[in-house]
Amino acid sequence: MNAILVASNRGPVSFTLSEDGSLSMRRGGGGLVSGLAEVAKGLNMLWVCAALSDGDRSAARLAPGGRLDHAGYDTGAVRMLDIPPTIFHRAYNAVANSTLWFVNHLLYDTPNRPHFDARFRREWESYQAYNEAFATALAEEAAHGARVMVQDYHLTLVPAMLRGERPDLRVAHFSHTPWAPPEYFNLLPDGVGIELLEGILGADHAGFLTARWAGAFMDCCETVLGAEVDRAARTVTHGGRTTRIGVHGLGVDGETLWARAREPDVESHMAALREQVGDRKLIVRIDRTELSKNIVRGLTAYREFLAAHPEWHGRVVHLAFAYPSRHDLPEYREYTAAVQRCAQEIEDEYATEDWAPVILNVHDDYPRSLAAYRLADVLLVNPIRDGMNLVAKEGPVLSPRSALVLSREAGAAAELGEHALLVNPYDVSATAAALHEGLVMPEDERARRGALLAAAATALPPHRWFSDQLAALK
Repeated sequence: MNAILVASNRGPVSFTLSEDGSLSMRRGGGGLVSGLAEVAKGLNMLWVCAALSDGDRSAARLAPGGRLDHAGYDTGAVRMLDIPPTIFHRAYNAVANSTLWFVNHLLYDTPNRPHFDARFRREWESYQAYNEAFATALAEEAAHGARVMVQDYHLTLVPAMLRGERPDLRVAHFSHTPWAPPEYFNLLPDGVGIELLEGILGADHAGFLTARWAGAFMDCCETVLGAEVDRAARTVTHGGRTTRIGVHGLGVDGETLWARAREPDVESHMAALREQVGDRKLIVRIDRTELSKNIVRGLTAYREFLAAHPEWHGRVVHLAFAYPSRHDLPEYREYTAAVQRCAQEIEDEYATEDWAPVILNVHDDYPRSLAAYRLADVLLVNPIRDGMNLVAKEGPVLSPRSALVLSREAGAAAELGEHALLVNPYDVSATAAALHEGLVMPEDERARRGALLAAAATALPPHRWFSDQLAALK
C-alpha cells in the first residue's frame, strides 16, 4: 500500500508492440509527465495511469494487476489501467479533448458547436466509467490516510468518487488548463457542469496554475452550484464540506534543462541550424499544432512584419516548429494543414534563391527544439489561451539574450508579463509590431529583461510545485 499516489491519463512510460509480439518501453511524452517523473524520484509514490495504445494494453494485461513494476519493468511503482478501447476513446477524445478542452480554452465556433445530443450522453457515460476505473484503482492501492494527487481535466470526477469509497484519504485535484468563466462554462449541459464542479469539490484541495483560473473556478461554483465562496481565504463550501483552492505556478528546473541542452545531440542540431540560416536573426516558436496555440495568426503576423519592414528581407528567419497533435480529431488535422498552407504562402511571396524566410518543421524532435531555444533572438508564444505554457519559461532560461513576445492570455503572463512584450493574441498587427520591437531591442535591454525572465521562469520548479501541494494535504 502506498502513502502517496498520483493519477493521470498519461503515464511515465509507454510501450510499442512489435510485429513479433515483443514489447519495447520508452519514457512517456508531454510536459506533465516530464515534470512529475522528475519529482517522483525518491518518493514512496504509486503512479496510476491509463493504457493509451495496443502496446500499453499488452503490457498492462501481462503485468500482475496492471503493476508494471511487478512485471520486472524499471518504471518505479506504476499501475497501468487497461480500460476498454471504446470507453477510452469516448472519454478521452469525445469528452476530454473535444469538449472539456474546448470549453476551458474558449475554442468553440458557437453558431455551429457544441451540439449536445443523445450521442454525447453516451460519451459522457464513458467518461464517468473511465473516471470510475481510476477511483477504484486508487481506492485499492492507497494506504490508510494516504495523499492522492489527481491530475487534470481527464479526471475531474475522480475526487468525489474516491471520497465516496475512501473517506480516509486526503485528495488533491490539479487543473493544468485554464478554467472557463461561468457564462462559457454554462455551454455544458446543466447536469454535466454540476457533476464536473462537484467532482473536483470532492477533493480537499483544488489547485490551479494562476489566480485567474482559480477565480474562474470559484465563480463557476458560486454561479452554477450556489456554493459559498470565500475569495479572500480561497475556499468553496458546498454539500456540507469545504475545499481549499490553491494557486501553484509551475516553472522549470533550470539546471536539469541546461544539462540536457548541452548534450552532443543538441550541439549538433545547433550547428546544423546555424549552417542553414547563416548569421541571420532568428524568430523561434515551438508548439504542438493545437488549436489554442494560435500558430496561424503567428505566421500571419510574421508575414505582415515582412510586408511592413522590407529592410529585414534576407536578414531574418522564422523557425516554426509545430509538432502534430491529436490527429485522430478532424479539427486538428485541418489546423495542421492550415499551418502548412500559411508557411508555404510566405515562402511563395518572399523566398529568394539564398533566403528561406520561414522554416516550418512538423516532426517532433526535442533536441532540435532545445537547439532552437539557444539560438533564438525572439521567441514567439502567442496562444489564444493557455494554462501556463512552459515554452515561454524554457526559452528565456536557455537564451537569456532573446526577447519574449508573449500572449497576455497565457498563464505564464502573470509571472513573465512585466519583462516580456505582451500582445493580444487576436491582434495580428500588434504581434507583427512586437516581433519588430524584439528584433531591434538594444542588447543591454534584452539582457536585462532576459535575466529577469529566467529568474521568474525558474522560481517554482516542478519539485516545489509538487511538494507545495503535498504539504497542503497534511
